[in-house]
Amino acid sequence: MDLRKLKTLIDLVESSGIAELEISEGEERVRITRTVAAAQQIQAAPQQIMMAPANVATAHPVAAAEPVKPAVTEGHVVKSPMVGTFYRSPTPGAKAFVDVGQSINSGETLCIIEAMKLLNEIEADQTGVIKAILVENGQPVEFGQPLFVIG
Repeated sequence: MDLRKLKTLIDLVESSGIAELEISEGEERVRITRTVAAAQQIQAAPQQIMMAPANVATAHPVAAAEPVKPAVTEGHVVKSPMVGTFYRSPTPGAKAFVDVGQSINSGETLCIIEAMKLLNEIEADQTGVIKAILVENGQPVEFGQPLFVIG
């Protein structure tokens, strides 16, 4: 697919309210995905800066960032090694790989991340107890996004 076409498609996704676009031309296939939360943050920040005095605009982002930090529990954080879709179980309706409070060993499967129609098992890199699951089933995840906390 032509690079100019790809750039146009990316611009279309960014400027519209859609979260995902998938196009197939013959054997070529392109899928462009963005998270809605990131788009809302990008749109909200300029409005706050333009409408509020400078001292309020600098104080507001600090207050918005504070609630995110307490959500992470103390312990080892398992992060996503790729961009994709997070799944807690091997198939819809099946029992989840792990639950909060469950003891796990290093090498046990924690979840699956689907990327480009490939299912990638994410394994625990240390032994411990699952203290928190930071992502909802079926939610898109970014590279380096925290998924689990192991204590």
